[in-house]
Amino acid sequence: MDFIGAYSYDNVMYLLQGLGVSIAVAAAAIVLSFILACLLAIIRYARIPVLSQIVAVCVETIRNLPLLLIIFFVYFALPEVGIKMSVFTSAIVALTIFEAAMISEIVRAGLLSIDKGQIEAARSSGLSYTQTLRFITLPQALRRMVPPIVGQFISLIKDTSLTVIISLPELMHSAKVVSGQNFNYVIPIYLLAALFYFIINFTLSSVAKRIEVRV
Repeated sequence: MDFIGAYSYDNVMYLLQGLGVSIAVAAAAIVLSFILACLLAIIRYARIPVLSQIVAVCVETIRNLPLLLIIFFVYFALPEVGIKMSVFTSAIVALTIFEAAMISEIVRAGLLSIDKGQIEAARSSGLSYTQTLRFITLPQALRRMVPPIVGQFISLIKDTSLTVIISLPELMHSAKVVSGQNFNYVIPIYLLAALFYFIINFTLSSVAKRIEVRV
């Protein structure tokens, strides 16, 4: 093992560039998937005729598919029907679709956990269904969702490594390139990549615990 050679300035900077791509893809997917998940969960929670059933089928289908298959489908299959995207965009779209399905179930469970008595009291006080959802149900549900949602976001960050299969220049792709220069770099480089993942996810987990205590 050659730690000194593996941890040269150029190699470390190259890994950090890959880490930057991983964070950018994860950040975009986190925001988009959470917004989409809330929409899907609310549709199912409200039991909108036909639409809620369609959403339920889509969510359950995606949740039972491997993420790698979705990445392949978005990047390789969609261009066959005229939908062409860059590697970066394809990664975000695939992660967003998968995570939205997963998170929507967390959001829906949070909404269903709110006592029906509070909802009935809000409705009897003159609030509309939308106002009740906005001011009573959703705020309380979101507080209860913090731990599982953050856990899902941590999984999302780790799942960005799967995009190496479509050659997205993220952290694992960069580690693969650097370790390929010299067999003695393999262990040092992957240890450093593991350290980067640990720092990011541990930090996110610590922040989530503080938020959970405050709420």
